[in-house]
Amino acid sequence: MARFDTGCLIMVEIGTSLDITRLIVGIAILSYASYTDIKTRKASNILWLIMGSVGAILLIIQYFTIGFGDKTNYLIFIPIMIALMYVLFQLRLIFGGADAKALMAIAILVPLEPMISQFPIWNGSVMPSSWFIFSNSIIIFLFIPLSLLIFNAAKRNAKFPYCVLGYKMSINKARERFVWPLEKIVNGKRKFVYMPKDFDIDKELNEFEKNGINDIWVTPKIPFMIPLLFGFICAFVLGDLLYSIMNAFI
Repeated sequence: MARFDTGCLIMVEIGTSLDITRLIVGIAILSYASYTDIKTRKASNILWLIMGSVGAILLIIQYFTIGFGDKTNYLIFIPIMIALMYVLFQLRLIFGGADAKALMAIAILVPLEPMISQFPIWNGSVMPSSWFIFSNSIIIFLFIPLSLLIFNAAKRNAKFPYCVLGYKMSINKARERFVWPLEKIVNGKRKFVYMPKDFDIDKELNEFEKNGINDIWVTPKIPFMIPLLFGFICAFVLGDLLYSIMNAFI
């Protein structure tokens, strides 16, 4: 019995060590990627190669030490998630190539639900961890419209739908910041643009100036890498947020 208990303890310690390594690597790489994304709106491909490579090495170590138990079938979600992220990127449902590559690498780094001591608090998700890291990030990202609404309400500038998507800014500042115009001049009139894409921003800003418009509504180019970082951390600390929310109401 003592040998059995010792063996189980060793397996738990190995599994914990592997998940701690995954957590540290994920936080380190996503934090650096978030920093470079904020500064330049770019994240080097080498980051995802490192994350994916470390993830593959950890999977090999786990296979030859403690195995995957009854979660072996979850490994099939690695190629499924990689393919899904590629499709979502091609459909422009994920705007940044770095975001898609990060999620692909996360699929390799954390294919199974992590377990470190008593964390995550809400464990037992039926979804692969790479998926609920993604869904956690989306839930966190959805708090941005609320924060914009509060900001605009404080400025007494709560004009819908602009106030939940962005804020007002001068043309000069818009040229210096990472923002998209939420407006466009069409036939001499200001028109709301819900999905600002496929147009020359500088040309549009010049068009506003020609029409005597100095302040316009803009939406910040918020890197998805930031909510992805917090979604990753939440997966290790709290678990699958969407699954937990659904369980609370079912």
